Amino acid sequence: MSHISKEELAKKALAELQGIEALGRAPSPKERLGFTVQDMPCQDPDIRRATMTEVAEGYDEAQARLEALRCLNCKNKPCVAGCPVGVDIPGFVTKVAAGDYAEAARVIKRTNLLPSICGRVCPQEKQCQAPCTLGKSLGGVDKAVQIGRLERFVADRERACGLCELPDAPRDSGHRVAIVGSGPAGLTCAADLRREGHEVVVYEAFQKTGGVMVYGIPEFRLPKELIRLESETLENLGVSFQLNFLVGRTRPLKALLAQDGFDAVFVGTGAGLPKFMDIPGENLVGVFSANEYLTRANLMKAYDRTRADTPIYPSRRVAVLGGGNVAMDAARMALRLGAEEVHILYRRGREELPARAEEVGHAMEEGVIFDLLQSPTRVLAGDDGRVAALEVLKYELGEPDASGRRSPKAIRGSEHVVPYDTVIVAIGNESNPLLARTTPELAVDKWGHILVDERQKTSIDRIYAGGDIVLGAATVILAMGEGRRAAAAINEVLQ
Repeated sequence: MSHISKEELAKKALAELQGIEALGRAPSPKERLGFTVQDMPCQDPDIRRATMTEVAEGYDEAQARLEALRCLNCKNKPCVAGCPVGVDIPGFVTKVAAGDYAEAARVIKRTNLLPSICGRVCPQEKQCQAPCTLGKSLGGVDKAVQIGRLERFVADRERACGLCELPDAPRDSGHRVAIVGSGPAGLTCAADLRREGHEVVVYEAFQKTGGVMVYGIPEFRLPKELIRLESETLENLGVSFQLNFLVGRTRPLKALLAQDGFDAVFVGTGAGLPKFMDIPGENLVGVFSANEYLTRANLMKAYDRTRADTPIYPSRRVAVLGGGNVAMDAARMALRLGAEEVHILYRRGREELPARAEEVGHAMEEGVIFDLLQSPTRVLAGDDGRVAALEVLKYELGEPDASGRRSPKAIRGSEHVVPYDTVIVAIGNESNPLLARTTPELAVDKWGHILVDERQKTSIDRIYAGGDIVLGAATVILAMGEGRRAAAAINEVLQ
């Protein structure tokens, strides 16, 4: 597929928008069905695979207005029901269509203080865009109003034009709340609590705020400057951050209540403990968890060899095990770090890949090779004791499992050896057991997820939890929804 430049897409959108405006009236619902879905402008794949700059370039004004004009403004607003934080989607989209971008930003920020982030990394096709009436009328979620792209446009324009508004300074409530973890759940909870006038202190184990958004998601998909600016907004609102502070080791969890004078605690520590496949040879030099690989590259900037001394394993042929967004991130990062060939091994087919279709498409455009219906059984060592190859087993798809995806069935006798010098395991994460081990009263399930009630309250009075530490590895917006729900419960108790 040939690459279409940002300028070409903008030119086509402007011509179509001018034709609509020439009507001199609002388009009818039937006419809106015929408006062109606006593709996201992206860097040329041949250029971007050698750079860390953001791949998606964002809509220009004509594209954004044309895409917003596709919205049917349904009375039942199914898109809002699909949004975990309940953004008034028709409300902000209508403002974009009218060219009132400042008001569009205000509408979004009533319920979502991280629109520039959510517009980039949230799986809108499985959430707000999935129930879109327009998409259903046209036969597919890819034909729905591109809500995430519009959200990103509004946030980026607000920032570029210097129009970002800080909420009014709240009146001091006299209460103090501790937030453990500065990922999407923690930041959202902190913002909502601070708006109510509570003193909020965020404790972060790393040297930077943002959680998985900083250490897990690559720069080419989510620029770290955006996360810094979002944290800065909270600081300007009065939230304070304590970095390099590991609750459970630097300070026991319950001590925040008993000794430090906090009235409530929210735990949003994420799911940062990587899973492995438990196959022979997985402990060889040259095998990495995607967590470690991406943390070295993202948080510790191993890609920037002129300014960072972070060591990164030199790779020529890389195998990435898994089919989710983290697998796509790791594979695309490996290319940018100099690998000559990168393969993704996944034991199901293309339709069953759990990663976003957009991320799969970007990986394919950049040259990542997909070895579908295959999975390793052993990691093999060379004479130097390092990774030299994988023994790989082929699969075929059987009947659908409980999740609705077709189950993989191993093909006996199909084992074959494929040479690789690096293996990156990206099959998911589990909860870090530190808090559960140091806080015996904290109830967790067999996977280490903190157990909470419908208000996000844990088994310990005045301690709440949300995000991946409760859900397992989920999405940014789902974590934000849990942070918001916990904040509402804490506010209710404190008031």
